[in-house]
Amino acid sequence: MSSPSRRLSASRWAAVASLFLVVGLVGCGSKPTGSTPAPAPAQAAAPAPAPKAAPAPATGSASRLPAPTASKNWNEFKLQAAKRMVAANPSGSYTGKPQQMLLAIPVLEIELNADGSIKNIDVMRRPSQAPETTQLAIDAVRRAGPFGDVSKLPKPWKFAEAFLFNDDRRFKPRTIDAQ
Repeated sequence: MSSPSRRLSASRWAAVASLFLVVGLVGCGSKPTGSTPAPAPAQAAAPAPAPKAAPAPATGSASRLPAPTASKNWNEFKLQAAKRMVAANPSGSYTGKPQQMLLAIPVLEIELNADGSIKNIDVMRRPSQAPETTQLAIDAVRRAGPFGDVSKLPKPWKFAEAFLFNDDRRFKPRTIDAQ
């Protein structure tokens, strides 16, 4: 029924379920969509808007980011990655309390190589309201990479992040609030 690459471990199911619970409780009014098949067409169709905001920050912000430190576990790694996403996207992110009714909450699964470079980004949840926030989140992740060596962390070298977008289309990684 499902291929080995699409099977989820019990811990990953728990993580995905908790993300969807948070998304449901926030009540942004958008519906989840398929994970792997849907992103390819959307990513192929979305390159036009991304270059407008991405070029200058992408090269400048990556050089200003501090070198990632070694993480002892995935929770520590995810927090460092979330802070790195905010630091790499100062004009597109916020760190304060999220507004009560969020504009959109895309959820991404980021797969890494052993050195922390991005191998793949899958969309786990694409909001129907403000669908462009999915590409904004993908671009934010790319600007924040590489995330540091993960070779000593348990495989698979993947983590999920929910992006809490406000009405200004600025995001906050959910992991920052989960401390």
